[in-house]
Amino acid sequence: MRLRHPEPEDEIPPSSFLSQPLAALAPNSGLLGTDPKSAALVDQWVSFSEKEIAAPNYPIYQLCKGMIAPYNKGIHTHFASVQLRALDVVEKHLATRTFLVGERITIADIALACAVGTAVWITLDAPTRAKYPNVIRHLETVSYHPKMKEAFGELNYIETAMQYVPPPKEKKESKPQAEPKPKAEKKKKEAEDDEEDDDLVPKEEPKAKNPLDSLPKSSFNLEDWKRAYSNKDTRGPGGSLEWFYEHFDPEGFSIWRVDLKYNEELTQTFMSSNQIGGFFNRLEASRKYLFGSMGVLGKTNDSIITGALVCRGKDVKPVVEKAFFEGALAWDLEVDGKAWVDGKNFK
Repeated sequence: MRLRHPEPEDEIPPSSFLSQPLAALAPNSGLLGTDPKSAALVDQWVSFSEKEIAAPNYPIYQLCKGMIAPYNKGIHTHFASVQLRALDVVEKHLATRTFLVGERITIADIALACAVGTAVWITLDAPTRAKYPNVIRHLETVSYHPKMKEAFGELNYIETAMQYVPPPKEKKESKPQAEPKPKAEKKKKEAEDDEEDDDLVPKEEPKAKNPLDSLPKSSFNLEDWKRAYSNKDTRGPGGSLEWFYEHFDPEGFSIWRVDLKYNEELTQTFMSSNQIGGFFNRLEASRKYLFGSMGVLGKTNDSIITGALVCRGKDVKPVVEKAFFEGALAWDLEVDGKAWVDGKNFK
């Protein structure tokens, strides 16, 4: 289907016409997951997106358009709160992930993008969207995918959430009112009082700007790179590494290597992978300036954590060899005989 903004008095279109039997006709696509566990997670996220995020769109739209009479603010508030509660879950889940399940688009991502793509012109106004940067990033990543862009079309973002506007009442003829007497003296006194009150209120100091914002504009768009990395194979012709080398701006960005100082303390590899997630969580405030790919190499009780970051600016001296950088992004890096076991991306 194609997402679209409804015309006046139009009925809201369904968020998605997803058919798992249809997706099963292309078993090598990975849309339904690559193993029983991932397939179950895909089913779970499809159901969650449809029932918790997409479903509230319909009654809210119908209430605000007067299709359900009489308007009930309590019902409107209930469905809005259900949707926001679900978005809280998705926002947290996507904090360390690009996609809902695995490292490639599945039908779960399409279901979520359809649901959110409808919500952004009904309930998710500008202030609300600011609370869900990971959800909006996921929506744009999926909808801008070359094979999905035509289906999604242009995303319509509202500035103010849709609200019910009661029909205008018939105006009754009223007697002409006498003009009020001038109250110039009273207004002057009120203005003077307001000025005195303003002097007593301490003025807030302007927030300090990030010094990276003042750097000269770079031709390398980090968000475009993140989308290329997410949607293309890493190696080979037309891959994301080829895209990176074609567009990278060494004057505006630097590449550097990150190594854990205390590798001797690592035990289980899955626990080491969790440490990467914790490290990325602490970088959340710098998301628009950073891209990273880090992994666990080795085996239980004999592993290391290492990886590469692409950083805005040149304050950090690059120390990454080309082979190391490509291996970290392609997840086939080997260091001192230790092979890549697990990894995470920071996008």
